[in-house]
Amino acid sequence: MAIKIPAIRSKIGIWYYYVSSLSFEQVNKYVRPIDDELHHSDLLSGMIQRSITSNYKSIANYIETQEERFFNSLILAVYDGQPKWNEIRTQDETGEDNYNLGIITLTDDVKIFPVDGQHRVAGIKKAIKDNPDMKLERVPVIFIGHSTDEIGMQRTRRMFSTLNRYAKPVSLRDIIALDEDDVVAIASRNLIDNTNIFVTDRILDSKNKSIPDSNNMALTSIITYYECNKELLWLHIKDTEVVGLEEKPIRGRAKIKEYIRHRPKDEIISIFTQECKEFWDAIVNKCPEVREPNITVGAYRDNNGGHLFFRPIALYPFTKASVRIKEHYNKSYTQIIESIPPELLWIQNRLWRKIIWDDVAKKMVMGNATQIELMLLYIMAPELLNFKEKKKMIDNLKSIWDETDENIIIDRLDSIIRGDEFV
Repeated sequence: MAIKIPAIRSKIGIWYYYVSSLSFEQVNKYVRPIDDELHHSDLLSGMIQRSITSNYKSIANYIETQEERFFNSLILAVYDGQPKWNEIRTQDETGEDNYNLGIITLTDDVKIFPVDGQHRVAGIKKAIKDNPDMKLERVPVIFIGHSTDEIGMQRTRRMFSTLNRYAKPVSLRDIIALDEDDVVAIASRNLIDNTNIFVTDRILDSKNKSIPDSNNMALTSIITYYECNKELLWLHIKDTEVVGLEEKPIRGRAKIKEYIRHRPKDEIISIFTQECKEFWDAIVNKCPEVREPNITVGAYRDNNGGHLFFRPIALYPFTKASVRIKEHYNKSYTQIIESIPPELLWIQNRLWRKIIWDDVAKKMVMGNATQIELMLLYIMAPELLNFKEKKKMIDNLKSIWDETDENIIIDRLDSIIRGDEFV
C-alpha cells in the first residue's frame, strides 16, 4: 500500500530534496538500517552497522520521558520502487506560480535508509516498541534520491561523511546557558541571574577552565563554576536511587551523569540552588572585595601567585574535598574554609610550591589536581584519607620534594601546616 506525504521541494548544490514528516509508526515500518546501499563489501557495510552504539537507548528514553521532546530532521535516502512527485500549483500575491509544493507517493517496494539520524531512527523504533501509544507522533524528515550504481553510492557516502564529520556535540557552555533538564546548569544560571553573589565579570565566559593572565576581574571561569556545582550535587543524590537505561540501579558518583539528564521537581531545584548559594557565599565572603563591582582581583591573582579560590586548578579540588567533609560531618562551608590556616589559602605558600605554583618561573603548575585535593583533606580532615590516598599523597611529595624518607615527608608537611618558620 502506497503512502502519500505532503512535502516541499528544494535544491542545494547537486541535491534535490523534499522536506516533510513521518509518523513514528511510518519510521518503524519503512525506514531500514543501512545495509549494502553504500558499499558492495560486507565488511564495509558491517562497519557502518556497528557504528550504531547504545546511545539509541538514551534517545528512546528521551522520547519516552521528555514532554517537550523535539528532533532535528532525519535525512532519508529513497531508492528502488516507483516514488512519485506530484506538484501542487500555487500562486503568491503577485500571481507568480510556485511548483515547489506537492505530494510524494512512496510504494511498498521503495527502500528508505537514514543518511543522517541512524541513532534517532533506532531510538524511535525502541520507543514505540516500549510505548505503542507514541506511534502517531511525527518527526521532521528530508528525503533525498539515492541510486545503487557506483556514482550514486559515492554521492551518498560523501553526504553521509560530511554530515557526520562536521556535526558537533553541544558544548558545555551551551548546556550551562540553555539546558532545562540538567539541574546543575539550572542552579548555576539561577545564582547568576537571581542573586547578587556575582557582580559583573566575576564569572568568565571562556571555552577553557583556565583564566588568562590578562584577566583581572574574574573569580573563576564558567566551566569551573559549573563543575564545582556538579560536585555539590553529590550531597543531594548520594542516597537517591538512580536507574540507568538498562533499568539497573547506578552506584556511586556515576549517578550524577544520569541524574542530570532529567529535570527534577522545582522543589528539588530550589533546594539544590540554595546548596550552591551557600557554597559560593562562603567563597566570596572569604574574599569580600569581589562583591564590589569594578574592583580588580588584585593580589588574589597576580604574578606573585594568588588565592586558592581564584585559581581554577585549585578551586575545583577544594570543592571536591569540601563535599567529602560535609558528607561526613555536615559542617557549613564557612566552617570548612575556616579549618584551613589562612596562610595556606595562598598558592605562593611554600606548601604549594611545585604543586600549584612555580615560584621561580612565576606560573601555574598543572596536572596536580588529585594531589591538591588530598593535601587539602589532610589539612582539614586527615581522618577521611584512606591508606591508599595517604600513601599516594606522600609518594607524590617524595618526588616533588626530592626526599625518600616517609617520616621526614610527614614531619615537613605537618610543620608547614602548623606554620613553623623553618622546616
